[in-house]
Amino acid sequence: MKLTVLGCYGGYPHNGVGTSSYLLTSGDYQLLVDCGSGALLALEKVLDPLQLNAVLLTHYHHDHTADVGVLQYLWQLKTGKRAEPVLPIYGHTADPLNFGALTWPNATVGQAYNSAQTLNLGPFTLDFLPTHHPVPAYAPRITETATGATLAFTADTAAFAGLAEWATGVDVLLADTNFYADHQGPAWHLTSTQAGQLAKQAGVKRLLLTHLPQTGDLQQLGNEAQKAAGSATKVSVVSAGSIYEI
Repeated sequence: MKLTVLGCYGGYPHNGVGTSSYLLTSGDYQLLVDCGSGALLALEKVLDPLQLNAVLLTHYHHDHTADVGVLQYLWQLKTGKRAEPVLPIYGHTADPLNFGALTWPNATVGQAYNSAQTLNLGPFTLDFLPTHHPVPAYAPRITETATGATLAFTADTAAFAGLAEWATGVDVLLADTNFYADHQGPAWHLTSTQAGQLAKQAGVKRLLLTHLPQTGDLQQLGNEAQKAAGSATKVSVVSAGSIYEI
């Protein structure tokens, strides 16, 4: 499977780059994971949005959902061949109001996922871990059925013990890394050191840092994570347009 980064900042866009959004491809199947600010414009550079097969939302904070509305309008108004008659958008039901907004007549339909059950989406199987965040959020562990390749995406979360077991043995860990190692105060996201430690504890060989801060030196962020992860793990700071084969 192939991972294309569309947006990678946390909170708000910066320097022409949007917030969390990722395109996961297996064969002809196209899964959009989160749909933050700027996601639609970034997606249009690599794929006609009408060729999406599904959208998965980890939670309903705006930096992960800001472009859902305009994606729905595109599916309503744009003509052309569609991969699906109506685009399914998968979300949790712990927030009924936001889940209800995922359905737009003749364009998209909200589909509920249950964090306690495996979700089968085309060539993928997804298992979910509830994260530690101010709103309900769920981290997907995504397996390409045909190859067994695995991607774990932390979504938004503070560090907690269950993350390492959930991520153990995956090929690639995509980690919410919003803070440098010296961060002080409340942290509903991982620091660079925590992301590196998570990769080491889980035995992950490839760590991708995302949900990035808009300030500071991102090379430093990567170096801090690499130091904590150790030499057995390759650490990269993602950028918009980056493509990773998994």
